[in-house]
Amino acid sequence: MRPIEISPSVLPADFARLGEECVDLEKAGCDRIHWDVMDGVFVPNLTIGPDVVAAVRAHVTIPFEAHLMVVKPDELAPLYVDAGCATVMVHAEACTHLHRSLANIRSLGARSGVVLNPHTPASVVAHVLDVTDHILVMTVNPGFGGQAYIPLTSKIAEIAEMVAASGHAIDIEVDG
Repeated sequence: MRPIEISPSVLPADFARLGEECVDLEKAGCDRIHWDVMDGVFVPNLTIGPDVVAAVRAHVTIPFEAHLMVVKPDELAPLYVDAGCATVMVHAEACTHLHRSLANIRSLGARSGVVLNPHTPASVVAHVLDVTDHILVMTVNPGFGGQAYIPLTSKIAEIAEMVAASGHAIDIEVDG
């Protein structure tokens, strides 16, 4: 079994102290920092741009991951890689050509990740296991913090079985 890693979202942070709070997360022993990127279209809220991520990157050494809740992930992924994100995750629901989107992220030198909304079946990832390093299962509907957890343990187990059978080293993350 792979070790459990902690990747807190900075969404609830005090944005007036964002850099300091990310340094504190690193000092506390977090493994990665999770950037919830929202465009106001795919989800109603609007959050963090790549310039903010790049500014914090200069002060923190642990890996960054960008969770792109956006309608144009192929356009934004390179910006977050350039800003210093080691992993870029895109929603299956937002990608017309998911396999290509994930392969393109890898071609930028980053780890690729696919995100599944609660209603999206686990089977969606079956055809992209060869081009993804990370699967993020949403246990809340994306776009707002503080929502009630949607129990999806059977979906997570199904994904874990697919990953194990594939022979690929893919991280599974749960958000919510």
